[in-house]
Amino acid sequence: MEHAILEETPSPWYRHRWPWFIMLGPAAVMAATAVSAVLALRQPDAMVVDDYYKQGKAINQDLRRDRMASALRLSLGAHYRGGRLTGRLESFGRPVLAPFRIHLAHPTQPRKDRVLEALPDGEGNLDLALPALEMTHWQVVVEDEGRQWRLARGWSPARQEALEIVADAPL
Repeated sequence: MEHAILEETPSPWYRHRWPWFIMLGPAAVMAATAVSAVLALRQPDAMVVDDYYKQGKAINQDLRRDRMASALRLSLGAHYRGGRLTGRLESFGRPVLAPFRIHLAHPTQPRKDRVLEALPDGEGNLDLALPALEMTHWQVVVEDEGRQWRLARGWSPARQEALEIVADAPL
């Protein structure tokens, strides 16, 4: 009696599940790398400053402007309601009638920054349109047109409707 040995022809590698399972890890890493590269190229880091020396010199000028605001005893009291910012800027308890600027700096996206030109009425009250203000933590800087003084503070309209900035007040 002869024994016939049947030889099975092996199936090609791509018909087995283990090579695909082993290749899944490197393929996932390559996909994640591509996604990370696309995100990095589309959204560059806006927080990096190119010239730190100039920024340092600017800080010293800002400190001088803060001291001037303290000497004038400036304070801003305002409320944000219904897309409007209303309030008044005072010096020594009296309203400031001269025009000034209010800068609202977005924490991460400079294109969302706002500059408001404030022109108080005869009694020193201001009423500015400020529609669609994102409810995030804004950096607010109030300064005169000649940039002689400034008031600065962080403000989150989602948590506090009132914006109060007093020279020499703790931030």
